[in-house]
Amino acid sequence: MDLLGSALKGKRALVLGIANEHSIAYGCARIMRRLGAELAVTYLNEKARPHVEPLAEALGAGIFAPCDVSREGELDAVFARIEKEWGGLDVALHSIAFAPKEDLQGRLVDSSAEGFKLAMDISCHSFIRMARLAEPLMGSGGTLMAMSYHGADKVVPNYNLMGPVKAALESAVRYLAYELGPKDIRVHAVSPGPLKTRAASGLKDFDVLLSEATQRAPIGELVDIDDVGLTTAFLATPFARRLTGMTVYVDGGLSIMA
Repeated sequence: MDLLGSALKGKRALVLGIANEHSIAYGCARIMRRLGAELAVTYLNEKARPHVEPLAEALGAGIFAPCDVSREGELDAVFARIEKEWGGLDVALHSIAFAPKEDLQGRLVDSSAEGFKLAMDISCHSFIRMARLAEPLMGSGGTLMAMSYHGADKVVPNYNLMGPVKAALESAVRYLAYELGPKDIRVHAVSPGPLKTRAASGLKDFDVLLSEATQRAPIGELVDIDDVGLTTAFLATPFARRLTGMTVYVDGGLSIMA
């Protein structure tokens, strides 16, 4: 981690979306912690808690709280605790996405209105809600980040419903960057290449996607959660102080290939 030294020392970072040790959010939290950040970590519910709590303890997370963004008041409660215990916030990372299996694995044209709305609320609008809650706590500026995927920009077979949802998320990032820029709050989407995570396992023929990614990426290797973590850490440091509104690809160059 000598690349960035202690570039996040003294920074307070909230990480939403850790499910287990394979989660992208965990890779991000781990790198931020190694670079000196103080962490707040959330878990989805009591079923998820036993999988996340040991990770939060290993990270030395000062705040550990439940957060199901689909349940009214839970996200607000996390920010209320951050305000009470920390008084402010420097970084907030959103790594949450969901769509009902029948909508995710079916054609977009056949998706249900209910499934589409739920996917949009959890995967996109919750990031906007997070930004609204973070804004008053970032009096000295800060960084907001959301996780996207190449399927937001190009058609990726079997990504289906999540393509339009992630496209909305990336657009929201740009508008939030514009609105919050005067307060020195920078906003980014980070777009990792295919990763073996629990969320990705819900995609149809995901193993085929992984194999093709390895073959087609110029670097010839899949990225891992630490690669994504290093990128998010960089975006949260002063080294990226003039960057905002971007979708940053961490995919070994896969996205440039035809």
